[in-house]
Amino acid sequence: MNEQHAIARFEQFTVPAPVRTVVEALVQAGHQAFLVGGCVRDVLRGQPPKDFDVATSARPEQVQRLFRRVIPTGIEHGTVTVVQDKAHVEVTTFRAEAEYLDGRRPSKVEFHTDIEADLSRRDFTINAMAFDLVAKKLVDPFGGAADLSARLVRCVRSALERFLEDGLRPMRAVRFATVLGFEIEPGTEAAIGQTLHVFRKVATERVNQEFTKMLLSPRVATGLELSRRTGLLAEFLPEAVAADFAAVARAREDLTLRLSVLLAGANGAYELVHRLKFPNKVATDVAHLVAHQALPEPAASDVALRRWLSKVRLEAAEPVLELARALGRADPTLEGRLRAQIAARPPLTTKALALNGAQVMEALGVGPSPLVGQATAFLLERVLEEPSLNTPEALRRLLEGVPRPG
Repeated sequence: MNEQHAIARFEQFTVPAPVRTVVEALVQAGHQAFLVGGCVRDVLRGQPPKDFDVATSARPEQVQRLFRRVIPTGIEHGTVTVVQDKAHVEVTTFRAEAEYLDGRRPSKVEFHTDIEADLSRRDFTINAMAFDLVAKKLVDPFGGAADLSARLVRCVRSALERFLEDGLRPMRAVRFATVLGFEIEPGTEAAIGQTLHVFRKVATERVNQEFTKMLLSPRVATGLELSRRTGLLAEFLPEAVAADFAAVARAREDLTLRLSVLLAGANGAYELVHRLKFPNKVATDVAHLVAHQALPEPAASDVALRRWLSKVRLEAAEPVLELARALGRADPTLEGRLRAQIAARPPLTTKALALNGAQVMEALGVGPSPLVGQATAFLLERVLEEPSLNTPEALRRLLEGVPRPG
């Protein structure tokens, strides 16, 4: 992709008016201002960006003086948010970063007036491009446009240095390759295995963000395989190294379902999902699906199917069937029979019984006691065997045979 092609892409795309206003105001005030990073990458790919970031030679205090409303969102790192026509536009001063001492953040940030110096600190060439909206010029010192055309994820300059600076970058390389459908340049991929000790320092929450994007990608199997091949997966989720990645890809793009497929063969699904800092509900739902992944035998009786549905819970029945399909364990006949049972809406829980707890106590002539729970469980078992028994009269007759305390 040459510069004229890049300029044509931007001419075809309408940059939001608030973003253009901010850029033009900065330039009119004598500063440099560029669109940078992901928005440039996405426009060149012909995709609408999710957001637009502006980089400028203006210092944060100069930006604050230039606009009526500015939020100091990350002013210590040179970033402020300009509120323009109710839109929020993130503006960051050109910067270079001093040595990374902990594999997570630079020891200090230095402001620059050189856009190329700013781009040189970025992770990958496809993210190290800038576009001048006013002069209609692409700034691409590291060949990002060419790598976009070649569908390559390549580090800016030395991959080893970039990964030693920030341990999350290897995970981001895999995520970009997965989501964009790119290859990782061989030298960049080779550097991942050499910097796993830095990756171990990364906060789990940051790993979670990249992993989630990977899991929800149509090319999730590629991402998981890259994670395994580079050693990343063994670092943050070794329990999934032997998983069937093709099965994960067969599942629809749902976080809970894909995690369940990935961890179907692992022990302690709840603990694993919780360890990765997913919400408690996700951990609970994944653990439930994994625990109930075994389907009834195709020739199982209707009673057995209702007992299975009672244990699985009606709302989880379809996700469990989806899990089974992804794992290659589906049986169309069994699915049809289960759906017929679901459609018949049989009573599957104690709440669905025609007698509530107070009515059970009245029928037994007792107050609150363990006997009430035992009697209710007895009634549910009988109703699972024969749903037509779920009437107040029939249940009271069944309770007549329940032994009362002496």
